[in-house]
Amino acid sequence: MTMAAVIGNETARTVARPAEAAVASVEVFDDFRAVENEWRALEQSGQTATPYQRFDFVNAWQDHVGGRLGAKPFAVIAYDGEQRPLMVLPLIAYPLGPFRVGGFPGGKHANFNMALWRRDFAAAATREDAQAIIALIAARDPSLDVLALSQQPLEWSGVRNPLALLRHQPSVNECPLLAIDPKEPGSYTSSSFRRKLNGKERKLQAMPGYRYLIARNETDAKRLLDAFFAIKPLRMAEQKIKNVFAEPGTEQFIRSACLDGIAAGKQAIELHGLECDAEVIAIFAGISDGHRFSTMFNTYTMSDAARNSPGLVLIRNMIDHHVRLGCTSFDFGVGTDEYKLQFCKDARQPLFDSFIALSAKGQVAAKVLSLETSFKRAIKRSPKAMRMFHSLRQRFG
Repeated sequence: MTMAAVIGNETARTVARPAEAAVASVEVFDDFRAVENEWRALEQSGQTATPYQRFDFVNAWQDHVGGRLGAKPFAVIAYDGEQRPLMVLPLIAYPLGPFRVGGFPGGKHANFNMALWRRDFAAAATREDAQAIIALIAARDPSLDVLALSQQPLEWSGVRNPLALLRHQPSVNECPLLAIDPKEPGSYTSSSFRRKLNGKERKLQAMPGYRYLIARNETDAKRLLDAFFAIKPLRMAEQKIKNVFAEPGTEQFIRSACLDGIAAGKQAIELHGLECDAEVIAIFAGISDGHRFSTMFNTYTMSDAARNSPGLVLIRNMIDHHVRLGCTSFDFGVGTDEYKLQFCKDARQPLFDSFIALSAKGQVAAKVLSLETSFKRAIKRSPKAMRMFHSLRQRFG
């Protein structure tokens, strides 16, 4: 059964199931703000969600980046028989060649992608429940060909991700993860590594006005952001890496996510820095759910101060700060850059991708996307292929 409802100026369509089913109905909205109340309710009530799917983060990305890319909001809410939200699944719909694809918003700026789940439902959900949600989405919008749901964690905060019950495959990258023992919070680094970083920081401390800060107001945040957007292009050019921060709308998105709500301590992205009277030495941004801090983007000075590993010193300060706040884990986003492995030598959080066909045409898209991901993953795990890749990038940029 399908019925149309109008909420504000936005249209939602509901597809219903038998009343006794755990997932009774699904609604889809073409504006994230139309579901802000339900979304924030799941965020704020200790349910199961990563910080990358917070309303403020996703909405800022859509306003400044997604819209420019032609992505349309596709916000899914699943309800139980009493019309209580079980899940908010923030998606975008976008064209990919001849296909219409549904995927997570945030692009490369979101390290993890996941629905916001009511915790009790997520813990008890069955494969049939997950299949029902997908079937109801397909019934809601027959023009959608495939769901491309990438970089999903198998679990979050000790609760399984219900979409992991569906057919899936490993993502291209895993995520280095540092677990913090609350009984021994300083044990996350070896004594020798900590002594090395302390020695590096002592050299930085000789610079007049040296300090570690967390941006708590617009003045500090803007100073760190201005430095980041001045230095990062130089660092990426040095490495012959495409500057993703120069893509349309990206700087506006990051500034919005770092500044909006900062006076009340409710900004979507948190900024940390090392600076002295003469310059900003290093910047690192991240996002937290109170239990886990996830790093996002960073850079460090082009001056001689770079010889004293300010990025590593800043990471050590950030981890110590969040340990004091009670965080029990710290991750470095996807990928295995060398600096990440100095803190996370062995632990990795596996991530998975789901490519789910919703139409006959979508079966082709799902297969192609699946093969592409498998190919990229194979290259990443081949030292020879990676050496060739880096050689070509150095040669041709």
